[in-house]
Amino acid sequence: MRVLGIDPGLTRCGLGVVEGSVGRPLHLVDVNVLRTSSHLPVPERLVTIERGIDAWLDDYRPDAVAVERVFARSDVSTVMGTAQASGIAMVCAARRGLPIALHTPSEVKAAVSGNGRAQKAQVGAMVTRILRLDAAPKPADAADALALAITHIWRGGAQARIDAALAAARSPR
Repeated sequence: MRVLGIDPGLTRCGLGVVEGSVGRPLHLVDVNVLRTSSHLPVPERLVTIERGIDAWLDDYRPDAVAVERVFARSDVSTVMGTAQASGIAMVCAARRGLPIALHTPSEVKAAVSGNGRAQKAQVGAMVTRILRLDAAPKPADAADALALAITHIWRGGAQARIDAALAAARSPR
């Protein structure tokens, strides 16, 4: 399974592609961060994010897309930008008919580190270890995108098999 993990953000949108399956070593395909200038109008920034995500979907052809679920923070402007970037990511994937999974930050932290309250540095260290990298991906948005992809392979893949089995059991023969 090849998964594109997206850590949405209006200024920095982390993108990471991981390949593998449960019980097998996972492999980094690519990781990067899309950046937009805060001096540009929001619609232009969203178009930049859309084009960047579309390019990654075209280049890497993932089987699924995992996006960080937006949660409320104290700064409303940050939440709005994150939600807008998240919506763009989901639209790009949906346009291609790709399965989309939303994972909460605590779910991702728990999956990769065993601790739902892990710090950014711990997540980066575990991503480095899981993918057998020489150094932690920088900035943290890049490591977070990879953590999302890892979480989806480990958790989402199993959930997809359960859903498929339930659907098959419900369908008339």
